[in-house]
Amino acid sequence: MKLLVSALEPSSNLHLKEVLKHTQNVELMGIFDARIDAGIPLYDITQMAIMGVVDAIKKLRWFFKVADEMVALAKEADKVLLMDSSGFNLPLAKKLKAAYPDKEIIYYILPQVWASRPKRVEKLEKYCDHLLGILPFEVDYYPQKKARYVGHPLLDEIDAVCHPERNKDCIAFLPGSRKSEISRLMPVFAKLRKALPNTRALLVVPPHFDRDTIAALYPQHREFEIIRNTQEALAQSEFAFICSGTATLEAALIGTPFTLAYIAKKIDFFIGTKILGITQVGLANIILTHYNNTTLHNELLQEDVTVDNLLAEYYNTDRKKFTDKTNELKAYLGHGSSENVAKVIMSNKE
Repeated sequence: MKLLVSALEPSSNLHLKEVLKHTQNVELMGIFDARIDAGIPLYDITQMAIMGVVDAIKKLRWFFKVADEMVALAKEADKVLLMDSSGFNLPLAKKLKAAYPDKEIIYYILPQVWASRPKRVEKLEKYCDHLLGILPFEVDYYPQKKARYVGHPLLDEIDAVCHPERNKDCIAFLPGSRKSEISRLMPVFAKLRKALPNTRALLVVPPHFDRDTIAALYPQHREFEIIRNTQEALAQSEFAFICSGTATLEAALIGTPFTLAYIAKKIDFFIGTKILGITQVGLANIILTHYNNTTLHNELLQEDVTVDNLLAEYYNTDRKKFTDKTNELKAYLGHGSSENVAKVIMSNKE
């Protein structure tokens, strides 16, 4: 089977690799991590990286070109798998359905219509054949019942467990995976590290960053132990300071107490909070709020990301309450998604 894939995010490609473990004789085409040994990508994900609204606008014309190339390539594909990244994948789904009305389109990791722009629901149901959700509550937003909850991919991918009592005085610092995120958070994290002198400090650095990139983005990196594996770092730590992203949910599922710290570009923060109406950033908080109207962790955003505030989080976070809430979160999510997604890919069209 030839599968046209559009997986722009590093996290999406981790989930894709897990899905492929449950498939047979699948050749990938399209946009995905070139390190996945299942085909030759049209574009590697490193070519697709953007950060925020401004960056997206700058590359808009180029993205239109890439979408047209994907539609042309789809002629050779048996099925289409779109993953996350609705800004690119939803218009692509429209183009694909117009060009190939009978070609099966699977959308895995649905856009957050429950947070903003609910009108995307109508488009998703119109242009896609299977809508595979990774949050139990999100499928209720789709009136045509095309959406189904398949489980959460991290429950397939995480086998690490945190034992905070064994990890005394070890703290993980996760300033993000995008250069712009890192450049805004690292000055604060460097000062915070100095305020915690008697601790072991793990700095999580993306696996693809070379020495020159590390030296440029983390000028204070010698004050930390560099570690490449997020889950390994979280399992070793009694506490973590985490930029918004998949790592916050990873920490929750591993059981590592943490605080979210995020500094966005001012225009992106304005658009997100004032125009899109986003009120929560942490995925674990969003999930628990929908489940039982509770939260797991505090969120420090923009000017609230200070050394004093972060220190207060480290010393005052209720570890027992955190553990209780992570157990609720795991029970709600229930099971992994990878095998269920693979079954949809390998099945005949329903």
